[in-house]
Amino acid sequence: MWALLPEGFVLRMKKLLGAEFDAFAASYDRPRNVGLRRNPQKGAQLALPEFGLTPVPWCADGFYYDAAARPGLSPLHEAGCYYLQEPSAMAPAELLDVEPGMRVLDLCAAPGGKSTQLAAKLAGCGLLVCNEIHPKRAQILAQNIERMGIANALVLNEHPKNLSPRFDGYFDRVLVDAPCSGEGMFRKEEAAVADWSEETVAMCAARQIEILRTAASLLRPGGRLVYSTCTFAPQENEGTISAFLQEHPDFSVIPIGSPYFSPGRPDWIADPAAGLEGTARLWPHHLRGEGHFAAVLQKSGDAPGRQIPTEPGIKAPKEVAEFASTAGAALPEGKFIPFGARVFLAPEELPMLRGLRVLRCGLELGELRKGRLDPAHAWALWLQTGASTLDLDRNDPLLRRYMAGESIPADCAGWTLVQVEGCTLGWGKGSGGQLKNHYPKALRRPL
Repeated sequence: MWALLPEGFVLRMKKLLGAEFDAFAASYDRPRNVGLRRNPQKGAQLALPEFGLTPVPWCADGFYYDAAARPGLSPLHEAGCYYLQEPSAMAPAELLDVEPGMRVLDLCAAPGGKSTQLAAKLAGCGLLVCNEIHPKRAQILAQNIERMGIANALVLNEHPKNLSPRFDGYFDRVLVDAPCSGEGMFRKEEAAVADWSEETVAMCAARQIEILRTAASLLRPGGRLVYSTCTFAPQENEGTISAFLQEHPDFSVIPIGSPYFSPGRPDWIADPAAGLEGTARLWPHHLRGEGHFAAVLQKSGDAPGRQIPTEPGIKAPKEVAEFASTAGAALPEGKFIPFGARVFLAPEELPMLRGLRVLRCGLELGELRKGRLDPAHAWALWLQTGASTLDLDRNDPLLRRYMAGESIPADCAGWTLVQVEGCTLGWGKGSGGQLKNHYPKALRRPL
């Protein structure tokens, strides 16, 4: 593969790495490392011996898996028990130091790996705002938030600049996984190789500093910001952070100092700001993962996040209350938010939504239809149990039939949670020894 990489990239890396270059180049001839991250809400204790799991040292819920196992095809994946995620990409969310109850923003969030990781840190308590500027990618983000059973996330499709007037000084933590030239993904994504140029690197660096400026305004005094990329380019890494620090003296670098990562390289840029050696580079010839960069930045001061108007909730619709009672379906803490006929349950501190492009606000409960509620797939994925459940083995033919959209024989009555080895997969409705299928058509798999 090395011979297929852009000449300008190769020449730059030879110059930067010197004696290390041969080891770096050799890493491209080794098989890629693939990883998954368990969902503490649904899959923390799952035994997955067939996947050949070994721990990712910088992420407690992260594991390498045997690529031949193909865990993305397992029903456990559709149940949100784990998220397939490149091992190095697990580092930035870990560095953000999120705790339950915080207000957290993932500013460039699609496809959702880091957002779902941050949600796990919040453990259902607090507010997670996930934003993505590109509409199609934002839809994928919303789908992954749903699949992982996350109830306290607001998913937006906004330009980062549009968030500043609304959320100035609001968040405790901000993650900027910045759009970049993707050099660290050359081994994984052929498109990154085809799209690379020196002009692309310069364009990305200019865009990154603009995004960081917005992120700085959204963070409260004393808050923490993590900036990350999947590129090796100093212009996009130490260069972007240096430029940001020089124009934002109220920010400083918190040294990462991980035994698994290499220090940043201030000597690779001109006029470096103080502290850049405390940033981190993840090199594919030093660890089992692709190329990444991360910087942890602290905003000076110490003050709570700014209070902003919240979205008014409504009284619990009687259809929701009746369904919850008959189906034994629990509800998270929060307030009811209507979207036309659809009803969501959102955190109490959900901000005012008017003027924002909202894809998801909390947990979708269902759609009101003439005195009844059609329950949402999202509610099923969040639930752990109900009044009626049907738990199937992952290799059970009935499970394959359910995921294909068929009705299946089952001694169940009324709305039933179909589970795979204890993890909820979706809804069915039992009557007369049959379970009518309510698995979403878009997710069904042909037999």
